[in-house]
Amino acid sequence: MVCCAKVLMPKASCNDANVTLVQVHGCFHPCMALARMPSRLFCRLLTLLMLCLPLGGVKALPLSPGDRVKVTIPDGEEFSGIFEVNLNGELELPFIRGIQVAGLEPYQLQDRIFHTLVRDGYYQPSYLKVSVNVVQWAPAEVFVSGATFQPGRVLINEWTPSEQTTVPVAQGGQGAFNRFLSIALRSAGGVLPTANVAAVELIRGQERRVLDLSGVFTGEPFKDVPLISGDRVVVPDTGQENPLIVRPSQITPVGVKIYISNLTVPATSNATSAIGRDATSFPYGSRFSHAVVSGNCAGGTVLTNAYRRAVLVRVDATTGKTTTLDKGVEELLRRSSSNENNPYLMPTDAVACYDSAVVNLRDVIGIFSELITPGVLLYDRFIP
Repeated sequence: MVCCAKVLMPKASCNDANVTLVQVHGCFHPCMALARMPSRLFCRLLTLLMLCLPLGGVKALPLSPGDRVKVTIPDGEEFSGIFEVNLNGELELPFIRGIQVAGLEPYQLQDRIFHTLVRDGYYQPSYLKVSVNVVQWAPAEVFVSGATFQPGRVLINEWTPSEQTTVPVAQGGQGAFNRFLSIALRSAGGVLPTANVAAVELIRGQERRVLDLSGVFTGEPFKDVPLISGDRVVVPDTGQENPLIVRPSQITPVGVKIYISNLTVPATSNATSAIGRDATSFPYGSRFSHAVVSGNCAGGTVLTNAYRRAVLVRVDATTGKTTTLDKGVEELLRRSSSNENNPYLMPTDAVACYDSAVVNLRDVIGIFSELITPGVLLYDRFIP
């Protein structure tokens, strides 16, 4: 895709006779004084320059192995049809060697086919026209590492079972909205609270790009670049939690699933404590105190329940190390002031609630009562 420039004759509104106005896609540039250069020569140079420059800000999706394209050449049935980019990133047309197309945009592939057919002597440049349309975008395997919940290889833009068996329609215009950087990060579980989203690195072959994704959380425009198979994404880790990114978004989890255990008081089982699916699923950004309340660990009689304790158990997915945080329920609800004593809930966290000392003492007395009562009854029965 190129920028077409239209050079207009000098207008009377410009005072200098050697002034030319240039219209690019209907927009007039300001008058330019060309006192030392003839306007006709300048117009020719400017037109050639405009024809060689691509449209700024307009980027098509790059081609990737598995993509299917329709090639149309008038009076060239041998080279026309629907072709699939092979695993090496090449497009194989009849009678010619594979054309390396991975990472190219469709208009670049169109130019490459044109030059290949002319170079190999199949057409004269003045008689050849080539049209390329993408009819089906393939899934892409991307490698995500760094500060994500589930780093590793992810498959984005995955086909549904019907798409795998359906013959592609020989028309263009299809969009691959699930083959972008944000989708890859979400597929890797989302970024950690310590991720540096302002310096996400994209590696494609020998090229490296650093991308700022802060706009996901601020609402400012950002570059959500399209990906191809083999791309690598590295998310730096700052080592410090950033509260601004601990919420549902395009690159963070929508919610977290945790495990809650609340037995004896105020209930003898999780079922009677109303701990079901809704009580163990939380929006991303919820805290330890939310799980305590959702698990019915708080509330009730102040004398017996206010001094209950809750334990948060967390296993580091990278090291396998288990850490615990033991807090009094009343202290957690009333005096939490930082991420250290009321941390964010993470996937697969576990929360257990324990009864207060008053309830424990009552239960101990109840046990002795249960042991003594049968003895008293036996004594009364057999000893006169």
